[in-house]
Amino acid sequence: MQHPSNRVFLDPADLYTIVEEGELGNTEHLPELVRRLRPDITDTRLLVLFEVKPDNEESREEGRQQAGRYLAALNKAVDPDKKLVGGTGFEGSLFLEFENGGSLWQLSWRTPEPGVTLYRWSYRRKNPKASWNERAAQKAEALPREEIEQHGELAEQAIRAAYEGGERPKGFQGQVYLPGDCR
Repeated sequence: MQHPSNRVFLDPADLYTIVEEGELGNTEHLPELVRRLRPDITDTRLLVLFEVKPDNEESREEGRQQAGRYLAALNKAVDPDKKLVGGTGFEGSLFLEFENGGSLWQLSWRTPEPGVTLYRWSYRRKNPKASWNERAAQKAEALPREEIEQHGELAEQAIRAAYEGGERPKGFQGQVYLPGDCR
């Protein structure tokens, strides 16, 4: 969204598709099994790659290893002037408000090291009489697993609809506050 003119590939696009459609180099330099690997985010104009993981040390290490494997494989297939690196500076947050005053969820993400973006869900307790700014300023708490299981899929659909300009999913009564809206 920050770079609308860029060519960005998201999982499930595989390395073969990224090299071919991103016009990066020769797909024949990708071994058969490697072609199927799917990095989370690859921008073929900025020549950066991100692996997205939950914000904990185990996932961070997994993201570091995966990003390294993807970059090594891609850089064997791309033209010398199109080498990719781990992306940096990808951070922000967005809010979802359920039931017009119900739960206020926050999705935040940061890129603490090149190529690895970590995300975290948190929420603010229900307080329908408070303004949006008052609720956003409340202390963030870890999102309970029960709530994630109950509303997680609906939250993902609502975020996609907000970013892509589509219609709200059925059953979502609330708002999505994108990063530009939160400032």
